Amino acid sequence: MQTQRPQPEDCSLKETSPHLGGFMAAGDKRTSTYDLVEQMQYLYVRVVKAKDLPAKDVTGSCGPYVEIKLGNYKGTTCYFEKNTNPEWNQVFAFPKERIQSSYVEVIVKDKDCGKDDFIGRVVFDLNEVPKRVPPDSPLAPEWYHLEGRKEGKVGELMLAVWMGSQADEAFPEACHSDAATVPSDGLASIRSKVYLTPKLWYLRVNVIEAQDLVPSDKNRCPEVYVKATLGNQSLRTRIWANKNANPMWNEDLMFVAAEPFEEHLILSVEDRVAQNKDEVLGKAIIPLQNVDRRFDHRPVHSRWCNLEKHVSGDGEQKKKDVKFSSRIHVRISLDGGYHVLDESTHYSSDLRATAKQLWKPRVGVLELGILNAQGLLPMKTKDGRGTTDSYCVAKYGHKWVRTRTIIDSFNPKWNEQYTWDVYDPCTVLTVGVFDNCHLQGEKAKGNKDGRIGKVRIRLSTLEAGRVYTHSYPLIILLPTGVKKMGEVQLAVRFTCSSLVNMMQLYSQPLLPKMHYIYPLAVTQLDNLRLQATQMVSMRLSRAEPPLRKEVVEYMLDVDSHMWSMRKSKANFFRIMRILGPLVGAAKWFGQVCEWKNPLTTVLIHILFIILVLYPELILPTIFLYLFLIGIWYYRWRPRQPPHMDTRLSHAETSHPDELDEEFDTFPTSRAQDLVRMRYDRLRSIAGRVQTLVGDLATQGERLQSLLSWRDPRATAIFVTFCLIAAIVLYLIPFGMVAFFAGLYLLRHPKFRHRLPSVPLNFFRRLPARTDSML
Repeated sequence: MQTQRPQPEDCSLKETSPHLGGFMAAGDKRTSTYDLVEQMQYLYVRVVKAKDLPAKDVTGSCGPYVEIKLGNYKGTTCYFEKNTNPEWNQVFAFPKERIQSSYVEVIVKDKDCGKDDFIGRVVFDLNEVPKRVPPDSPLAPEWYHLEGRKEGKVGELMLAVWMGSQADEAFPEACHSDAATVPSDGLASIRSKVYLTPKLWYLRVNVIEAQDLVPSDKNRCPEVYVKATLGNQSLRTRIWANKNANPMWNEDLMFVAAEPFEEHLILSVEDRVAQNKDEVLGKAIIPLQNVDRRFDHRPVHSRWCNLEKHVSGDGEQKKKDVKFSSRIHVRISLDGGYHVLDESTHYSSDLRATAKQLWKPRVGVLELGILNAQGLLPMKTKDGRGTTDSYCVAKYGHKWVRTRTIIDSFNPKWNEQYTWDVYDPCTVLTVGVFDNCHLQGEKAKGNKDGRIGKVRIRLSTLEAGRVYTHSYPLIILLPTGVKKMGEVQLAVRFTCSSLVNMMQLYSQPLLPKMHYIYPLAVTQLDNLRLQATQMVSMRLSRAEPPLRKEVVEYMLDVDSHMWSMRKSKANFFRIMRILGPLVGAAKWFGQVCEWKNPLTTVLIHILFIILVLYPELILPTIFLYLFLIGIWYYRWRPRQPPHMDTRLSHAETSHPDELDEEFDTFPTSRAQDLVRMRYDRLRSIAGRVQTLVGDLATQGERLQSLLSWRDPRATAIFVTFCLIAAIVLYLIPFGMVAFFAGLYLLRHPKFRHRLPSVPLNFFRRLPARTDSML
């Protein structure tokens, strides 16, 4: 049985026992869906609006704002200039565990009145504040008379005060007490949000032919090609050079398009008139809303598009009046039968086709509770001390979630829960922790959120219905080496809604049918994945608060295809670990043949004789043996989800220069001498790989030469042997041949020779094409 090597204690996965749930009111049987997080009590204050506020300045105006005071905590609404009936509609949340006062004050102030800005206040005793438990309806705000310093009417304030939890609807939009120092233009960047990625399509442009093209120089042979552009994606066909015929290409160009379709497809027919000079012979603009959609392999109807002739003049492109129009023949379709890959195939969280009509029923529900983090390292410096403003991002399928940002804490508590529909269990949930560097609003423009760590959980490794509560190490690879940035505590539960459908999925293709009926080339898929990633990143960065480009690229592993000496060594040792049991079995069989343990060899002889006499038992014996092995190993089945393994990744043993090469830009930005040294190292490694590949090719060519008569004597010997073997095997029963062949193979060492066998000597003498290599 293959067991994982023990992790260093600092980077190991730890099982935890948090107090989950607790969202049940006393004597109430209703439970909340927030059963994978710890309950956190908050005091909510909703300030709606005010009316009839007095004007204190000579102009008869008032600049009101509201200040909520709870012990040492303060919360302030936005400021309205010259308004006696302002409307704020803001919610403030104060954690109960940090409350150090028995009452809360809601004070209305006038910003335009200098020092004496007090207008009035309302005071609430915390012991009298009602408690709200969802799914109760929100508490209705009420009008309260403001108490001024003097008797008399100073206006009214509409507000609501209640005790609730993070399950409250007001929690995501509330202004939390730890964000009091965040400016108003930075508040949006700290709130929790749910994002949906745009619906992505593969756009197939089949360029067939063009007719009636009019090049500027009719005396030369035109070199015509078609360039297709969609947004920042641009592809072109091969060059057609034939003066006496209309150009024909019949090439497929593939693009990634996102709904809503904001960009048009531009087809441009161009003539290569010089080395770096192209002449536009005509253009056609096609809105994607008018493009046919297909869900299977059946082609859509082709169309002829008129090309508009363009000439340049006065710095602009103008239409030229012509008596007839050039045309281009194309077949364009939005292929909904594919799954648009926007993440690495090894970590895919969604495998469905683009077209919703092709989706299969869901097989379960994934629930994630993001509890807290422990021991986070400082990510930046503020006021001369280290600080971290952390938030979590989780991605599965089309749905991304972002927790709120906990300000200035190395042990943040989020306790937020999210849910996803599951359509395939062989998918991966990704959770990342980041440091928010945009709290200062416009002042922080250009900053990048820092990476703290990432966790991947494959759903197929989880038992259905079980709640997994573990503390995952946040490990990140830096140019200086591997580093643990802290730990994040998660609660995960995968609930299966249809066991039959889920079991049936294991017999079906991983990707939609179109990937196998009309497969795309590997290089084409890589380019399309890059375009899809950029499109998702651009759309999510336009949300509010934005999910920034560096966050999306880290979650999608954009740079996973880049060369890395560390990854190459890790993959090599992964292969060796897989081949280990085969090598061990070969050594064990060699010991059996050499009679190292006579009892084992005798038992193998008896088993072999039984199988020869009863060949119908061979396959049942093999499958029964595998069944018993599986049942035996059930006792040692993994009880924890997999996590980042620093030893498997060879992150601990990597040389600093190898890590520096892995973090180098593309193209390189290092010094010339360093690049030369790395190039020489890569050449030496490639030389060894080249030798290994050459040896494999040599053995294959020797097999081919058995019947090729390249060595006439060797082929004659082999052909004669085949004739004799055919006659012998026809006359003698196969069981008897197998019996004597097995006894010969298992013969005692006294009857063996140390020299290589005759068949091996014959095979090694066969010719290969190495003699023809330069």
